[in-house]
Amino acid sequence: MTTLCPEVLNSPAAWRGPEIRAGSGWEFHLSDAEIEEIDRAVAGIDRPLIEVDRETFPLPLLGPKLTRLQSELLEGRGFFLLRGLPVARMSRQEAVAAFWGIGAHFGRARSQNAKGHLMGHVKDMGLHSSDPNVRVYQTRERQRFHTDSVDIVALMCLQPARSGGLSSIVSSVAVHNEIVRRRPDLASELYCPFQTDRRGEVPEGMDPWFALPVFNRIGDELTTIYARRYIESARRFPEVPALTKAQVEALDLVDSLCESADFRLDMAFEAGDMQFLCNHVILHDRTAFEDWPEPERRRHLLRLWLCPPAGRQLPDAFAARYGSVTPGDRGGIVVKDAVPVVPLEAA
Repeated sequence: MTTLCPEVLNSPAAWRGPEIRAGSGWEFHLSDAEIEEIDRAVAGIDRPLIEVDRETFPLPLLGPKLTRLQSELLEGRGFFLLRGLPVARMSRQEAVAAFWGIGAHFGRARSQNAKGHLMGHVKDMGLHSSDPNVRVYQTRERQRFHTDSVDIVALMCLQPARSGGLSSIVSSVAVHNEIVRRRPDLASELYCPFQTDRRGEVPEGMDPWFALPVFNRIGDELTTIYARRYIESARRFPEVPALTKAQVEALDLVDSLCESADFRLDMAFEAGDMQFLCNHVILHDRTAFEDWPEPERRRHLLRLWLCPPAGRQLPDAFAARYGSVTPGDRGGIVVKDAVPVVPLEAA
């Protein structure tokens, strides 16, 4: 049963940026032997990529490490960075296959948009978030701290920006605890539902928005879902009421804590870096960026939304966004007639 009582929670996911920056255990480098193993697995693919899973992408050396890292994602601090995949010498097909295969060791890929894309391409498409049907990852704008609608989000950098484009992450559990300490009244507001815009990607039979609390608890386990930009844009629907003064104050406090150097951790991606985050305990952001003029040098990240078979229990209300709350079969954006695909390029 979901508990709405705002209280400070003890969790390994309740970390702060300065302590993480001063420590270790979240950044890992692929060894030469592990890279050779990934190359062999890519070369051995004998079926459409959408059919490749952890059994058909064997990693006998790296696989056990990935299993340990999955435990860190789901039960520990909630993130890690894996560096060193030599994407500069790989073809696009090889890079996509390598990332897909590594991701398959964490869970099943879920659709990221209404087109059924199981592999996302995060790059500037010349669009602007003022269009209510544009997702911010398709622009070069700052994203603001948010979660995605799946258990695990993974990013791999093919090409960094000319400047900017830093990844910023923060523990939503630490933010929750600080709000409880400072303003328990506002913590209570965040345990109440906020309508959030689907940005035009509407499952059959659903409203163009969904309503969930920012903070959700089952026992002592906190699950956060948050996208302020989309909370605000949901007010475009006449049936969605304006935000109250208390709601705005609560959202302002979330944002101010996330942006504080006392809470956030910033990292600059290099080509071949892979970042894995548990959306339930991590909020993520990206700074605005300036791109290279040459098309082949422009900032380009691959993205996977992954659903592990042993995911945490979620409140039943999450089905409005995740489609289901069944571990191993939930999350993503599923609309009528969308055909799942693994595109090699942004579209």
